[in-house]
Amino acid sequence: NGSTPSFGAMYWQYYEDLDKISQQKTGLAVDKKLFKENVSDKGVSLTELTSTDKLKIGDKVVVRLTVRADRDFDFVHLKDMRAACFEPTQMTSGRNWRGELSYYQETKDASTNFFIDYLSKGTYVLEYSVYVNRSGSYSNGISTIQCLYAPEFTSHTGGVRIEVAK
Repeated sequence: NGSTPSFGAMYWQYYEDLDKISQQKTGLAVDKKLFKENVSDKGVSLTELTSTDKLKIGDKVVVRLTVRADRDFDFVHLKDMRAACFEPTQMTSGRNWRGELSYYQETKDASTNFFIDYLSKGTYVLEYSVYVNRSGSYSNGISTIQCLYAPEFTSHTGGVRIEVAK
Protein backbone atom coordinates (compact mmCIF):
# COMPACT_ATOMS: atom_id res chain seq x y z
CA ASN A 1 0.00 0.00 0.00
CA GLY A 2 3.07 2.25 -0.08
CA SER A 3 4.85 3.91 -2.98
CA THR A 4 8.04 1.80 -2.75
CA PRO A 5 8.58 -0.99 -5.26
CA SER A 6 8.48 -4.58 -4.16
CA PHE A 7 9.74 -7.73 -5.85
CA GLY A 8 8.64 -11.32 -5.82
CA ALA A 9 9.07 -14.57 -7.63
CA MET A 10 6.90 -17.53 -8.34
CA TYR A 11 8.07 -21.05 -9.18
CA TRP A 12 6.00 -23.84 -10.58
CA GLN A 13 7.17 -27.25 -9.44
CA TYR A 14 5.54 -30.55 -10.28
CA TYR A 15 6.45 -34.21 -10.68
CA GLU A 16 6.46 -36.10 -13.97
CA ASP A 17 7.83 -39.42 -15.20
CA LEU A 18 11.33 -38.75 -16.55
CA ASP A 19 10.65 -40.43 -19.90
CA LYS A 20 7.70 -38.06 -20.53
CA ILE A 21 9.73 -34.84 -20.20
CA SER A 22 10.24 -32.90 -23.44
CA GLN A 23 13.46 -31.15 -24.43
CA GLN A 24 14.12 -27.53 -23.51
CA LYS A 25 16.89 -25.40 -25.08
CA THR A 26 18.43 -22.00 -24.40
CA GLY A 27 21.72 -20.41 -25.44
CA LEU A 28 23.35 -23.22 -23.49
CA ALA A 29 21.91 -26.52 -24.77
CA VAL A 30 22.55 -30.23 -24.46
CA ASP A 31 21.46 -33.15 -26.68
CA LYS A 32 21.69 -36.81 -25.65
CA LYS A 33 21.90 -39.85 -27.90
CA LEU A 34 22.46 -43.51 -27.06
CA PHE A 35 24.41 -45.85 -29.33
CA LYS A 36 24.81 -49.61 -29.14
CA GLU A 37 28.38 -50.73 -29.71
CA ASN A 38 28.68 -53.56 -32.27
CA VAL A 39 31.86 -55.60 -32.58
CA SER A 40 32.46 -57.59 -35.78
CA ASP A 41 35.34 -58.82 -37.95
CA LYS A 42 35.39 -55.37 -39.59
CA GLY A 43 35.88 -53.60 -36.25
CA VAL A 44 33.73 -51.61 -33.84
CA SER A 45 30.69 -49.66 -35.03
CA LEU A 46 27.95 -47.68 -33.30
CA THR A 47 24.22 -47.95 -34.03
CA GLU A 48 21.93 -45.23 -32.71
CA LEU A 49 19.18 -46.58 -30.47
CA THR A 50 15.57 -45.76 -31.27
CA SER A 51 12.47 -46.08 -29.10
CA THR A 52 11.66 -49.45 -30.69
CA ASP A 53 15.09 -51.05 -30.13
CA LYS A 54 15.51 -53.65 -27.40
CA LEU A 55 18.80 -54.18 -25.66
CA LYS A 56 20.13 -57.41 -24.15
CA ILE A 57 22.02 -57.97 -20.91
CA GLY A 58 25.73 -57.50 -21.63
CA ASP A 59 25.27 -54.96 -24.44
CA LYS A 60 27.64 -52.01 -24.38
CA VAL A 61 25.98 -48.62 -24.85
CA VAL A 62 27.78 -45.35 -25.60
CA VAL A 63 26.15 -42.19 -24.21
CA ARG A 64 26.89 -39.16 -26.41
CA LEU A 65 26.20 -35.70 -25.00
CA THR A 66 26.46 -32.77 -27.42
CA VAL A 67 26.82 -29.38 -25.72
CA ARG A 68 26.18 -26.16 -27.65
CA ALA A 69 27.05 -22.74 -26.25
CA ASP A 70 26.15 -19.50 -28.03
CA ARG A 71 28.60 -17.51 -25.86
CA ASP A 72 31.38 -18.12 -23.33
CA PHE A 73 30.33 -19.49 -19.92
CA ASP A 74 32.15 -19.95 -16.61
CA PHE A 75 31.42 -22.80 -14.19
CA VAL A 76 29.01 -25.05 -16.05
CA HIS A 77 27.46 -28.19 -14.52
CA LEU A 78 26.16 -31.01 -16.74
CA LYS A 79 24.26 -33.82 -15.01
CA ASP A 80 23.40 -36.91 -17.03
CA MET A 81 20.94 -39.31 -15.39
CA ARG A 82 21.26 -43.01 -16.16
CA ALA A 83 18.74 -45.83 -16.33
CA ALA A 84 18.96 -48.30 -13.43
CA CYS A 85 19.98 -51.05 -15.90
CA PHE A 86 23.17 -49.20 -16.91
CA GLU A 87 26.50 -49.77 -15.16
CA PRO A 88 29.25 -47.30 -16.17
CA THR A 89 32.57 -48.69 -17.41
CA GLN A 90 34.54 -45.84 -15.81
CA MET A 91 33.98 -45.84 -12.05
CA THR A 92 36.65 -43.39 -10.92
CA SER A 93 36.19 -39.64 -10.98
CA GLY A 94 38.82 -37.32 -12.37
CA ARG A 95 39.84 -34.56 -14.73
CA ASN A 96 39.50 -35.24 -18.46
CA TRP A 97 40.17 -33.40 -21.71
CA ARG A 98 38.20 -33.58 -24.93
CA GLY A 99 40.02 -31.46 -27.49
CA GLU A 100 40.28 -27.99 -25.98
CA LEU A 101 37.59 -28.69 -23.36
CA SER A 102 38.78 -29.52 -19.84
CA TYR A 103 36.28 -30.93 -17.32
CA TYR A 104 35.99 -32.96 -14.14
CA GLN A 105 33.90 -36.13 -14.57
CA GLU A 106 32.22 -37.65 -11.52
CA THR A 107 30.45 -41.03 -11.58
CA LYS A 108 27.57 -41.43 -9.12
CA ASP A 109 25.05 -44.22 -8.52
CA ALA A 110 22.33 -42.83 -10.80
CA SER A 111 24.12 -40.13 -12.81
CA THR A 112 27.36 -38.88 -14.29
CA ASN A 113 28.31 -35.26 -13.57
CA PHE A 114 30.57 -33.04 -15.65
CA PHE A 115 31.98 -29.86 -14.07
CA ILE A 116 33.39 -27.42 -16.64
CA ASP A 117 35.40 -24.44 -15.38
CA TYR A 118 35.30 -22.57 -18.68
CA LEU A 119 33.11 -23.34 -21.69
CA SER A 120 33.89 -21.20 -24.71
CA LYS A 121 31.39 -20.59 -27.50
CA GLY A 122 31.02 -23.64 -29.73
CA THR A 123 29.90 -27.26 -29.90
CA TYR A 124 31.44 -30.06 -27.82
CA VAL A 125 30.85 -33.81 -27.69
CA LEU A 126 31.28 -35.80 -24.46
CA GLU A 127 30.99 -39.58 -24.42
CA TYR A 128 31.10 -42.37 -21.88
CA SER A 129 30.09 -46.02 -22.04
CA VAL A 130 27.88 -48.25 -19.92
CA TYR A 131 26.96 -51.94 -19.84
CA VAL A 132 23.40 -53.26 -19.63
CA ASN A 133 23.21 -55.36 -16.46
CA ARG A 134 19.52 -56.32 -15.99
CA SER A 135 16.34 -56.81 -17.97
CA GLY A 136 13.14 -54.79 -17.79
CA SER A 137 11.68 -51.43 -18.78
CA TYR A 138 13.54 -48.32 -17.54
CA SER A 139 13.39 -44.56 -17.72
CA ASN A 140 16.79 -43.30 -18.86
CA GLY A 141 16.29 -39.89 -17.28
CA ILE A 142 17.31 -36.52 -18.62
CA SER A 143 20.52 -34.54 -18.97
CA THR A 144 20.55 -31.07 -17.45
CA ILE A 145 23.10 -28.34 -18.12
CA GLN A 146 23.33 -25.04 -16.22
CA CYS A 147 25.75 -22.17 -15.90
CA LEU A 148 26.23 -21.75 -12.15
CA TYR A 149 27.18 -18.05 -12.42
CA ALA A 150 24.16 -17.27 -14.61
CA PRO A 151 21.52 -19.88 -13.63
CA GLU A 152 19.02 -18.51 -16.13
CA PHE A 153 21.08 -20.33 -18.79
CA THR A 154 19.83 -23.87 -18.30
CA SER A 155 18.34 -26.54 -20.48
CA HIS A 156 17.65 -30.26 -20.48
CA THR A 157 17.09 -33.16 -22.83
CA GLY A 158 13.91 -35.10 -23.21
CA GLY A 159 13.38 -38.39 -21.43
CA VAL A 160 13.78 -41.80 -23.10
CA ARG A 161 12.41 -45.25 -22.29
CA ILE A 162 14.87 -48.18 -22.36
CA GLU A 163 13.68 -51.75 -22.96
CA VAL A 164 15.96 -54.68 -22.09
CA ALA A 165 14.92 -58.17 -23.20
CA LYS A 166 15.08 -61.12 -20.81
